[in-house]
Amino acid sequence: MPALRSLLAVTALACGALATPSASLLFPTSGLNLAAKSAKKLYFGTATNSEQWNDTKYYNILKNNAEFGQVTPANVMKWFATEPEEGVFTFQDADIIADFTKKTGKLLRGHNCVWYNQLPDWLTTGTFTAPELAFIVSRHCYNLVNHYKGHVYSWDVINEAFNDDGTFREDVFYNTLNTSYIPLALYAARAADPNAKLYINDYNIEGTGAKSTALKNLVKSLKADGVPIDGVGIQSHLIVGEVPSTFQQNLEEFVALGVEVAITELDIRFESLPPNATGIAQQKKDYETVVAACNAVEKCVGVTVWDFTDKYSWIPSTFPGQGDACPWDENYVKKPAYEGIIEGFQTKHH
Repeated sequence: MPALRSLLAVTALACGALATPSASLLFPTSGLNLAAKSAKKLYFGTATNSEQWNDTKYYNILKNNAEFGQVTPANVMKWFATEPEEGVFTFQDADIIADFTKKTGKLLRGHNCVWYNQLPDWLTTGTFTAPELAFIVSRHCYNLVNHYKGHVYSWDVINEAFNDDGTFREDVFYNTLNTSYIPLALYAARAADPNAKLYINDYNIEGTGAKSTALKNLVKSLKADGVPIDGVGIQSHLIVGEVPSTFQQNLEEFVALGVEVAITELDIRFESLPPNATGIAQQKKDYETVVAACNAVEKCVGVTVWDFTDKYSWIPSTFPGQGDACPWDENYVKKPAYEGIIEGFQTKHH
């Protein structure tokens, strides 16, 4: 049977060649998104900016579906980028990220429709009557959401509408329209894409408190009025050692209102650098705590980090002297925080 043995040897060699560089790269057995899926979540994802993709190391990690099954455009779907002049819509930068998610089979979260920040000058300096501004809000939300109809899993339709004390934020929208801009935006988004999940997204609502209560009351009133609202985004820009003890309870209270929840912008920063060994261990524990809370709540659908490497984190420019908030360091070395995320998804609940 030497001929058969030769054939088997050649076949084995050929299969080996096909499997290079290694079978584990072609068929990965671990990764943050795989861990999320194993926990019956829809995804683990990251925010990104496409100008970072020229960094090959970054891009190769980003496109790996074992690590990330969802992407949020960090900036290019915001108002300044998508309607820079009144009534003139520009989607080419956002399309780059949308096309990437189509090609790689990742879910896409739309971020965002209405926010007080990163607005074009024509909107912030304009003097609009209430009917004019109502039309502007509806038109913007409809055109933005409709452009990506059928492709976006969920939209942050309303972003950061509250102050920390639970009062509504005074901005160009609230000052002219009071709270009516919120249902206007949600109705327009629903008309534009009936299948997209419509979210309200905010920070400092990770634990119970005045701001969380205000958002719960808003969700209740929207639901009572028949306004479309499907989810609450819990941003989770946190500080090491300061994860609220009521995190899971808070998620459960939102879900009890008939909406899903998601962790949408997770990072856990050190207030002083460099961190010591105790701090690094605490950061791992904090990532595990947040992910385990989502894992424990069936209608917490997924977790997104606000970029995955310290190299491109928004923290240092916004909070000088703070940082090291991401699961990968600036040289793309996985930190203990990475294992904390994996362990959070593996937590068993009874």
